[in-house]
Amino acid sequence: MTRPPLPPFTLQSAIEKVRLAEDGWNTRDPVKVALAYSVDSHWRNRAEFVVGRPAIEAFLARKWAKELDYRLIKELWAFSGNRIAVRFAYEHRDDSGNWFRAYGNENWEFNADGLMKYRHASINEHPINPEERAFDWPLGRRPDGHRSLSHFGF
Repeated sequence: MTRPPLPPFTLQSAIEKVRLAEDGWNTRDPVKVALAYSVDSHWRNRAEFVVGRPAIEAFLARKWAKELDYRLIKELWAFSGNRIAVRFAYEHRDDSGNWFRAYGNENWEFNADGLMKYRHASINEHPINPEERAFDWPLGRRPDGHRSLSHFGF
């Protein structure tokens, strides 16, 4: 299975790869999202270490069961060869209606088939008031033309 665009990345293909990742995560479908990672993919997500596609799928199912109304924006930071660095922010609420915004950086490494083999994520999160929410599109894919992280200064 290949997952274009494939490395080595150009500016355009790196931007496309980031947007495809964002679109996938905004589906909140663990099975679909896990297919973007190699079967032996290694993650560091905050302080949790996840190895393999089945473990990624389970991790994402747990994540989105707790992080309700999840909306994410990713933005390319840098790229070279088969690696991409992104910055991101996402908003979600818990089952008590408390809203949060998380900010972070990810370092990605891809295999020749375009599947992500390594994902290292550093994430910080803080509570926000509902009126502070910035990601206001309907659940699902962020519409083309919607404000970016750079617009918000995140």
